[in-house]
Amino acid sequence: MDFKKLVDKAKKTVDDRGGIESLKADAEELKRVATGKGSLSDKAKSAAAAIKDPGAPGGEEERKPAGHGDPLTGDKPAGPGAA
Repeated sequence: MDFKKLVDKAKKTVDDRGGIESLKADAEELKRVATGKGSLSDKAKSAAAAIKDPGAPGGEEERKPAGHGDPLTGDKPAGPGAA
């Protein structure tokens, strides 16, 4: 196996996602998803959406599975008649 080629590919992937700080932000976001409230299915959907958006703080509204609240923050879905 060509170790240099593997290292170069890893560096390129990190750079394409926004660098080391972006990678750290992604890791923190995934940690919040994993330790937050919600079903395993909701967490998987949120984690997949988080990975698509490198470096992440914004766009969390788009990560909410419809009708399931936000597993990142532990918010519960609104009940019937809530406005």
